[in-house]
Amino acid sequence: MSMIDNIKQLAHQYFDEVISFRRHIHQHPELSFEEHETSNYVCSILDKYDIAYTKGIVKTGIVAIIEGKNPTKKTILLRADLDALPIEEKNNVEYKSQNVGIMHACGHDVHTASVLGTAIILNQLKNEFEGTVKIMFQPGEEVLPGGSSLMIKEGVLQNPKVDVAMAQHVFPSMEVGKVGFREGMYMASTDELHITIIGKGGHAAMAGDYNNPLVVAAHIITEIEKQFPFIIDAEGVARNTQNNIPTVIAFGKIEGKGATNVIPESVYIAGTFRTMDEVWRKEVKLKITEIINTVATKYNTKADINIMDGYPFLTNDAEVTKHCKQAAIDYLGKENVEDLPLRMTAEDFAYITQQVPSCFFRLGTGNKAKGITSGVHTSTFDIDEKALEISTGLMAWMVLKEKTSNLA
Repeated sequence: MSMIDNIKQLAHQYFDEVISFRRHIHQHPELSFEEHETSNYVCSILDKYDIAYTKGIVKTGIVAIIEGKNPTKKTILLRADLDALPIEEKNNVEYKSQNVGIMHACGHDVHTASVLGTAIILNQLKNEFEGTVKIMFQPGEEVLPGGSSLMIKEGVLQNPKVDVAMAQHVFPSMEVGKVGFREGMYMASTDELHITIIGKGGHAAMAGDYNNPLVVAAHIITEIEKQFPFIIDAEGVARNTQNNIPTVIAFGKIEGKGATNVIPESVYIAGTFRTMDEVWRKEVKLKITEIINTVATKYNTKADINIMDGYPFLTNDAEVTKHCKQAAIDYLGKENVEDLPLRMTAEDFAYITQQVPSCFFRLGTGNKAKGITSGVHTSTFDIDEKALEISTGLMAWMVLKEKTSNLA
């Protein structure tokens, strides 16, 4: 039997168990940096299959190690994320979330279960490859500063030093059975904009007695949009018209806490800034600060500005991604491997891609015929669980194929 057929057989053999992993995690979701029970559950699976690990990294993070022959030859990192979102699940399924107001609506239950399945397969095949596989189960992917960045600070990319990293992410708009890749820049950096405008409140009818911060907030939003005009390109990506760099500046929250006849003392606005160029990123944040202060001063108000630095842009190493894509073609057939467009969403695996040659790819989890079409971060998100059999075997095959490449 060929190695690829052996892996497919093992993925099928463990398929039902991997489904049970995913359903257990889905039923017991925990918010970012609070994934204590999820972490304990992952450790119990690693114990069952005698896979060595270290726990308690950034409290709930775990690093498992699978050593093949000649373990110092090359180290490949696989990443999975543990946290869920503050969303009330509306799916009527037997594995529905049992934690009110919390849901695995971004597929991290899938990522964790899948990587556990891959670990089981690779552990069974450890006499068939050289080098080491390091498996990172991280907390807090969904919130700043991102568990990935914190685990890097704790040394996750060292001892042994990571040569190549891989991660996957569910993709509900792609049919199950397919996967997608993109070389180079793929996802955007993300910074949070938190601005409070402090004016003077009063009775709305007494126009001379107040200084309305809502008006100032509105001017700030429109002035920022005016200063950073954009067009939507053929891929659906917003690009700044001045330099063609992918750029999104959008405000999603404005809070005044006034009334029809009450002008509030202050207004809070919050938004996001995303791009794919670090020099431009720095310039834009300085310009946004300048715009806010200028408008606030013009209208005799004060501005409290907090721009929170978020994840860097995610970039896929060309050679690693070529190898992974070819491995996917070998495993699934060329017709099931797609090229991906740029995305302005963000992912904290980007911290790893900035330091290690990496591949971040998409796993098709949708099934239109079964009505499984809801997007991530929605209360009805779900997957076609056939994706779990595909992903566990594919990632194992990708690791073995990468072990034979000339990188590191």
